[in-house]
Amino acid sequence: MPGWQSWLQQLREHPLYQLTITRLVEFYREPEAVFWVYVFPLLMTVGLGIAFRNEPVVRVVVDVVERPGAEQLVQRLLGAGGGGSGRVAGFHFRVERVPEAEARRRLRVGKTQLVLLPEREVGQGEPSARLLYDPTRQDSVLARLAVSEALRHGIRRKATHGVREEAVTQPGGRYIDFLIPGLVGMNLLAGGLWGIGYVAVELRVRNLLKRFLATPMRRSHFLLALMLSRFFFTATEVVLLLIFAYWAFDLVIYGSLWQVAVLLVLGAWSFSGLGLLTASRARTLEAISGLINLVTLPMWLLSGVFFSYERFPQAAHPFIRLLPLTSFNDALRGVMLEGRALSEQPFEMANLMLWGVVCFALALKWFRWR
Repeated sequence: MPGWQSWLQQLREHPLYQLTITRLVEFYREPEAVFWVYVFPLLMTVGLGIAFRNEPVVRVVVDVVERPGAEQLVQRLLGAGGGGSGRVAGFHFRVERVPEAEARRRLRVGKTQLVLLPEREVGQGEPSARLLYDPTRQDSVLARLAVSEALRHGIRRKATHGVREEAVTQPGGRYIDFLIPGLVGMNLLAGGLWGIGYVAVELRVRNLLKRFLATPMRRSHFLLALMLSRFFFTATEVVLLLIFAYWAFDLVIYGSLWQVAVLLVLGAWSFSGLGLLTASRARTLEAISGLINLVTLPMWLLSGVFFSYERFPQAAHPFIRLLPLTSFNDALRGVMLEGRALSEQPFEMANLMLWGVVCFALALKWFRWR
């Protein structure tokens, strides 16, 4: 036998080689491990790449208050053709005509970048317009510069007289105000899946579920007990988070605290049902860990936890809104930041209820006790 073949044979028989090959075979026999190592990073890259893709034109959202002289200012932004959008000075303007109170509210909650208040007919006196912007938001400052440039080019007077700028800063429009409801939703989702789904599978692995099954209990009572016990801990976490945000960041809740509480209960119910459904058939802790991550991480990316899902293409918005975490985040931000009642958000409430009912019913039917 040639020397190199002898060396190769010794290598194959070496304990280090055998142990390494064994570990590799074990790894590739676990579909969950293969997914998280190879597939998931690619999916995250694609998702974040779409959300933060380069856009050749800077879009500026402007709310124009319905007053005399408003149309002349709109024409200056959009050009002589009118319509709902246009390009001026290298920017793409999208104009909404709204009452002043609504415009100020939209600026506060971040739904518009700038408010344009006509004060006199252009050419009939000074100043001709007032710009309201939030100096704490980068997009609002950029909108102020773009709109000022566009308007001042069209006013045949001194630039400092034609447009007056006013900084407006109110709780509710900061990034931290947007982030806190998303963190609450993320907390509830993680509690429902890890605190219920993972625990249920752990009981199954330890052969404790079949012992519970031997007792004179109803299966629905056991599953509901898992959900209720977890809700106690989740509620404590959420309350502490809101108190800390109020103390540290001056968080203001514009809606009813009772409606916030009702929404938290509904969200916890929906995510707990999802956790039970995830755990209904899993047999190992590795399997339930992979399933939980498969459910949670896409929703953390898509459902507006850290940034608005409006960054994704418009065609994807209807599908994103169907996710339970999206409905919860939208509803909670509506109550906390805009003061909206839950009755004014029927889609979000119905979607959350549907997820909770369907997931619990399917979990009760498919749950594996042994």
